[in-house]
Amino acid sequence: MQFGAGNIGRSFIGQLFARGGFEVVFVDVVEEVVAALNRERRYRVEIKDRNPETIWVVNVRAVNGRDVEQVAQELSDCALCGTAVGPKALPFLQPTIAQALQLRRERGTTPLDVILCENLRDAAELMRKGLRQYLPTDFPLDDWVGLVETSIGKMVPIMPEEVRRTDPLLVYAEAYNTLICDKKAFHNPIPPVPGLDAKDNMVAYVDRKSFIHNFGHALCAYFSHLEAPELVYTWEAVEHPTVGPAVRAGMWEAGHALIAQYPDEFNENNLGEHIDDLLSRFANKALGDTIYRVGRDVSRKLGREDRVIGPLLLEIKHQLPHEITALCAAAGMRFLAHDESGDTYAPDQEFAEGIYALGAAHVLTTVCELRPGEAHDREAHQAVLQADARLAARLREGGSIFA
Repeated sequence: MQFGAGNIGRSFIGQLFARGGFEVVFVDVVEEVVAALNRERRYRVEIKDRNPETIWVVNVRAVNGRDVEQVAQELSDCALCGTAVGPKALPFLQPTIAQALQLRRERGTTPLDVILCENLRDAAELMRKGLRQYLPTDFPLDDWVGLVETSIGKMVPIMPEEVRRTDPLLVYAEAYNTLICDKKAFHNPIPPVPGLDAKDNMVAYVDRKSFIHNFGHALCAYFSHLEAPELVYTWEAVEHPTVGPAVRAGMWEAGHALIAQYPDEFNENNLGEHIDDLLSRFANKALGDTIYRVGRDVSRKLGREDRVIGPLLLEIKHQLPHEITALCAAAGMRFLAHDESGDTYAPDQEFAEGIYALGAAHVLTTVCELRPGEAHDREAHQAVLQADARLAARLREGGSIFA
């Protein structure tokens, strides 16, 4: 069972398990997609990479997420389930999953493993707390559910609207096809699915995804928007003579902090390989990933635990250089790119006009949630304010923001 038949759900999770021999039943509330999956029983994934490929994903169907009874019945005897709905939608799944857990217990079936494909720190604990709200106080929740955190590294670009109208099931994706997951969280045997990579220290890989991959995207977007606003694609950012080196240097600032935090997992060699691989994937022209996509939703991406402030606090914790990371935070506050139609992302417009208009210090305390009573937070707050002042001066003077 796969909650969420969107881009990640179809191009990655559904595709991975279908090719691994599972029947995949999608749960979604978009009636057009549910109807198309039930009509076609297959869909197409176009691999946009240096070696393009078409993958037909078969043995699939769907149920409407609004039909709680049907979804709970399906969940009551499935082998496992996954979610790819986004953090804000997770609470809507909890009543249904809770109902299914009670059915599984009544019927004496196996516990349910839930693979949380949300790129969310502490996703398992948040889901656990949510499920408890819908279960009897004496229900042995931890005996009946395995909450498996993941690190989602697959890049899926925004589908052109004319393509989406032609085929609502078609999805584009890169070739990368590895799902890193928490080995210790499974109650049942880990399914032998090619591409499923179970790790013992999951928190390290969740942080690596956010603080290297996602942060790399933020560096590309926020620096390009100010340094070279004519750029449209991430590959242009990586190849740009000043933006590209700044992106690499920023990723290494975060990388050194990860090595300090997780010395048993990461070192200069394996993180160097990871950064090189990511930059090569960012430079994939065939994928057509845009500055707009990887930068939009600024207020979420500047959150305390997210891709910019998260590594900044970790760098400060370990007393490591953080100048580029702080500059990225200052640049991110100014991000207001437009899509292929010339439209800005509405929440970013609201952020620019209603939050950033009150100043960088206001953003740091409200959006970034930096706490003046904590030493590392105070240092981060000051570092970003200093970077913001330098950036403002450079923008007034003209020339490179890195001068």
